[in-house]
Amino acid sequence: MKIAIIYHSGFGHTKMVAERIAEGARKVVDDVILLTSKMAIQHPHLLIESDTLVFGSPTYFGNVSAEFKLFMESTGSAWANQHWKDKLAAGFTNSSSINGDKLNTLTNLSIFAAQHGMLWIPLGIMPQYDSAGKQLSEPNGMASYLGLMTLSSNSHEEFYDPADLHTAELFGQRIATLTQQLKADSKSNIENFTFLTAKQ
Repeated sequence: MKIAIIYHSGFGHTKMVAERIAEGARKVVDDVILLTSKMAIQHPHLLIESDTLVFGSPTYFGNVSAEFKLFMESTGSAWANQHWKDKLAAGFTNSSSINGDKLNTLTNLSIFAAQHGMLWIPLGIMPQYDSAGKQLSEPNGMASYLGLMTLSSNSHEEFYDPADLHTAELFGQRIATLTQQLKADSKSNIENFTFLTAKQ
């Protein structure tokens, strides 16, 4: 099993999130690779060889960064040949404001995955609340569901709430676990089909 995390990072924050997702995923599977969007353009075979692709971009003006969009638009051949069809996909984004229209970035990443015929993994981590009903910062302090949202300072490589990085690690574990399950189910289905065919 291989998971590829493709990201663009303008100031280092998205890279840090990508690394924590990878850290969580490696608790479940061994083969997790980190690729910048430029590296992914240069080595498309690494994406074809992967079972799951995780896309990450900072949110700039309510959308993915121009550099990540360049990667997206470079995948025409993979789209035409359906190289990524039925692979798993997930997404994450970071910005320096609580909202910043980050949801639009995740929506664009999920539509990108859908156009490639991929199966989208939502964050799947419920926010937590104290006895008074106040939301706690961990996990999923941004209360995002389509994918992972994180909040950082505008320049320095720091996060307003370090719990965001813990949520990234939990997301990585979830992605890897679902990848493992899908591969196991796929192998089981192939074995059952082969067995039934042999009996006919």
